[in-house]
Amino acid sequence: MEKEEKILITRLCIASVLFALSFFNFLGDIGKFVTSLVGFFIIGYDVIFKSLKGIIHGDIFDERFLMLVASIGAFAIKEYHEALAVMLFYQLGEFLQDLAVDRSKDSIKKLMDIRPNFANVMIDGETKKVNPSEVKPDDEIIVFAGEKIPLDGIIVSGTTSLDTAALTGESIPKDVSEGDSVLAGTINISGTITVKVTKCYAESSVSKIIEMVENAENKKAKSEKFITKFAKIYTPVVVGLAVLLAVLPPLAFSQPWLTWLHRALLFLVVSCPCALVISIPLTFFVGIGGASKKGILIKGANHIETLANLNAVGFDKTGTLTKGNFTASNVKAIGCKENELIKLCALAESGQSHPIAESIVNFAKQKMKLDEKLVSEQTVLPGLGVKAVIKNKTIYAGNFKLMESIGVEVPENNEIGTTVFVSEESKFLGYIVISDEVRETSKSAIEKLKKLGINQTYMLTGDKDAVAKTIANSLKIDKYYSELLPEDKAKIIGELKTSKALKIAFVGDGINDAPVLKTADVGISMGKLGSDIAMETSDVTLMDDNPEKVAEAIKISKKTMRIVKENIIFSISFKLIMLVLGALGITTMWLAIFADVGVSLLAILNSLRALRIKNKN
Repeated sequence: MEKEEKILITRLCIASVLFALSFFNFLGDIGKFVTSLVGFFIIGYDVIFKSLKGIIHGDIFDERFLMLVASIGAFAIKEYHEALAVMLFYQLGEFLQDLAVDRSKDSIKKLMDIRPNFANVMIDGETKKVNPSEVKPDDEIIVFAGEKIPLDGIIVSGTTSLDTAALTGESIPKDVSEGDSVLAGTINISGTITVKVTKCYAESSVSKIIEMVENAENKKAKSEKFITKFAKIYTPVVVGLAVLLAVLPPLAFSQPWLTWLHRALLFLVVSCPCALVISIPLTFFVGIGGASKKGILIKGANHIETLANLNAVGFDKTGTLTKGNFTASNVKAIGCKENELIKLCALAESGQSHPIAESIVNFAKQKMKLDEKLVSEQTVLPGLGVKAVIKNKTIYAGNFKLMESIGVEVPENNEIGTTVFVSEESKFLGYIVISDEVRETSKSAIEKLKKLGINQTYMLTGDKDAVAKTIANSLKIDKYYSELLPEDKAKIIGELKTSKALKIAFVGDGINDAPVLKTADVGISMGKLGSDIAMETSDVTLMDDNPEKVAEAIKISKKTMRIVKENIIFSISFKLIMLVLGALGITTMWLAIFADVGVSLLAILNSLRALRIKNKN
């Protein structure tokens, strides 16, 4: 418990004792006045100070001002214990609300806990702890079991398991070894690893995530803006009505001054818009926190509102609906044995960074040992493939155009995937088909979107039509567009927004999809954990490769908006009823106080429901 909380609890206890004493008749009127006044200043000095400060700065009409006026008025009509009660129960309500708010912040606090405190570097043969901001790219750091990885990098030695839950929401540890990339903020569970740093701390994934979460509260939704405007108009109106209620009946109809002053004060207490002003922003904050627990980072309340109103979702294919990990789906040897074909193709492609080349090399290594020293020459042929000299044989590996350019005839094939043809000079050796595997969760992701009322799904890809058609049909996507450039995707999404009046999100990998992510009503990046561009161009970032989380983000947003509407309707309706009862003198000051605190607490507790999202649709 923090020091401020302990002080407030002490103040509440002392004020409660003095409040109870103010009812004893043996104190007399002066004793009751002094007891109530002391209790009033003990429990309300901060409210008085903040209210007076607001008045000086022109920010008069807030809930503190209403509480202060109601208390002073109660003292004026000699209702001493009521004057103390107004401030006591207001502060008690604020304290209970703070407890509820703290609970909602737990998920955000856990996310902020990914911030690393130190990095282990080797200096003069000794391991020393330094600030992560002092470590530079290409430096090597040591991460022991149980420590957070402080910076993004690549493992140069050691194997371990990583706890990525704080970033991805995934509870299953991830096994990593030499050559694997690791992200700052993940926890090293078992072994000691040496990591070569690839980014300075300011550019690391953990730094960008923290910055994004800290800035999320600044992006207000329309509902929040409405409440802010509403409170600024509502508060001076009710103060004016309270003044009229206090003076009009006595002046116009010779009614008792004390009766109507009491009703006016009661009217002020009831009118306090605490429930609205506090609960609506809190609900959005809770929604963002609830989403972050599941590895969904929403950059602001405005995006929650848009997500809740979507009726269409577009997807990129590679790395989004598919794994982006290319694998050999078929090998057809014609002019040599199958293993020889795989070996020659892999050696020709060795050392290339292209995903197709890497997949062929990895496929070959699963079957045999590759001696890359056998390659004496290697030439990249842009847009065609590669040419390599292997054991004095000239080997070509590439697409149909490459074979055509060297006069090699190849058989027709209608296989789904990318075909790499291989020849030795003009002798055709065969081909290897490389396919991108569809994610296991892609089909269920589309099904879950349908259940949430997203009736239009699209797939936009740069891949050839036959591949796009097969994947779209297998996933039951409503419509697909193929052989597109990045700018084509943005154009199509823009046309869908205008021609069909769709509220559409686009889900991509955040790299070549930057234009379309910006064009969509909501840009959602996934498939590139910790990617800089994904963080910068998207409105929502999914911290793992599961497309089902698109539906999860929409579900959380819909529930958040439903709670926002419930709080608005409940708070305003109850306030109006109590205001009418107060003006008619049907209710009492005690009921007014409890009603104000109670409505606020009920709205706060209702807001916390946004943290609880069932996994089943």
